[in-house]
Amino acid sequence: MIKIGLTGGIGSGKSIIAHLFRLMGIPVYIADEESKKLTASSPVIREQLTTLFGKEMYTSEGINKPLLAHHIFTDPGNLAKVNAIIHPEVAQDFMAWTQKQSTDICAIEAAILFESGFEKFVDKTILVSTPLEVRIQRVMERDQSSREEVLRRVNNQLSDEIKKERSDYVIYNTDQVALIPQTENIINRIRFTIK
Repeated sequence: MIKIGLTGGIGSGKSIIAHLFRLMGIPVYIADEESKKLTASSPVIREQLTTLFGKEMYTSEGINKPLLAHHIFTDPGNLAKVNAIIHPEVAQDFMAWTQKQSTDICAIEAAILFESGFEKFVDKTILVSTPLEVRIQRVMERDQSSREEVLRRVNNQLSDEIKKERSDYVIYNTDQVALIPQTENIINRIRFTIK
């Protein structure tokens, strides 16, 4: 089985490509969603976050998101510590998930594929590249966020230029090029490598 890493900056349209993958019969592990589930349910993550930040990190409702956000945004070093706790659990969960798939290709969608080190667990990487201004406008509309908030999130991720250098394939999400033919072409090229 070939494992694909699908990435792109915030607002790039990764979820659209993940949806196309599913329509093509390729199961997709959404790292962000699974990471939230694991943060709420994993005893390993719970124990380590509690050790790091105290018992009030979890309430009867689950993870104390405002408190976690406070720790991450008031001390940039805390983000690396939290990621070092959560990312290995997500990687392990992804690998266990791949074992349950019965297709020739499966994928992981992760905005921080390279930043998290998840690319070590895949065979091919695909970047969804979208002009920065388009991404900013999309996220402002989608999340009701200010331009400054969106730019702060953008700046916490690697640039498209760096991601392009590290990716095997690029899907351009612009008005000039249709997404379906690009996606099908790349998947066909990857499938060809299996044979």
